[in-house]
Amino acid sequence: MIKDITIGQYFPGDSVIHRLDPRVKIVLVILYIAFLFIIQTAAAYLFALAVTFFFVILTKIPLKMYLRGLKPLLFILIFTAFLNIFYSTGDPLFQFWIFTVTAQGIKNAVFMILRIFMLVISTSMLTYTTSPIVLTGGLERLLSPLSKIRLPVHEFSMMMTIALRFIPTLLEETDKIMNAQKARGADFETGGLIKRAKALAPILIPLFISAFRRADDLAVAMECRCYTGSGEGRTHFVTYSMSAADYISLVILFSVIAAAILLNFVTVMGF
Repeated sequence: MIKDITIGQYFPGDSVIHRLDPRVKIVLVILYIAFLFIIQTAAAYLFALAVTFFFVILTKIPLKMYLRGLKPLLFILIFTAFLNIFYSTGDPLFQFWIFTVTAQGIKNAVFMILRIFMLVISTSMLTYTTSPIVLTGGLERLLSPLSKIRLPVHEFSMMMTIALRFIPTLLEETDKIMNAQKARGADFETGGLIKRAKALAPILIPLFISAFRRADDLAVAMECRCYTGSGEGRTHFVTYSMSAADYISLVILFSVIAAAILLNFVTVMGF
C-alpha cells in the first residue's frame, strides 16, 4: 500500500505538458478542478473523462502510474459510493432492510467516483510533470502580487514545496521501517482493524524521529548556504516566459469549460 502512494513524485520527461510554464500548469489545474464541480450531466462527465485521458496521453507517463495513486483512495471511493447510493433522495428502485436504492443515488455515486478519479489524476499530473524546484518558482511568481501587501509569498511557496518533496521520502522511510519490523516478526496484515492499528504503533516513533532528523539536517544545510529567504534585491536564477504552447493550453481549457457548460443541458442514457 505504501508503494502505491505516488503523490509528490516527479517523472522527468520531454512531453508537451513537461515543457509548459509551471505558472500555466498551476492555473490549468485550479481551473480544471473548478470545471469538475461545474459539470452536472452524463454527457459533460464523459466529455471531461475524454479530456482527462487526452492530457494523460500528452504527458507520456503510463496510465498505470496514475491508477497506482488511486489505490490508497479505494476505501474512500467505496465509502462515498455507498453513502450516495443508499442515502440519496428520489424514487426508490428497490429496498431491503433499512437501505433504499434510488436512481438519483446511483447517479450521484457514479458522478462522485468519476469526479474524485479526475481530481486525483489532474493533481497528480501537475506533480508528475513538474519538479519541486520548478513548482516552487512557478508558485512564487504566481503569488508575487501578494508580496506587495507584505505576505511571505516566498516562504509559503518554499514550505509547500518542501512538504510535497518530502512525501515520497517519508513514504520510503516508512516502507523501510515496516520491512525491518517484519523481519523481527511484526505482523501488519492479519487481524481486525484495531489489531492492525496497534501493530502500527512501533512504526510511528522511529518515523517521527527520522522526520525530525531530516528537518534538522535540512535547516542546518540551508543555514550553511546562507539562506535568508526573500530578502530585498534577491534575484532568480531561472526566469519564466510564456510560450505559444502555454497560450494554446489556456485557450484549449477555456474552450473545454465552455463546451462542458453547454453539455450540462444534454441528457445521455437517461442521466
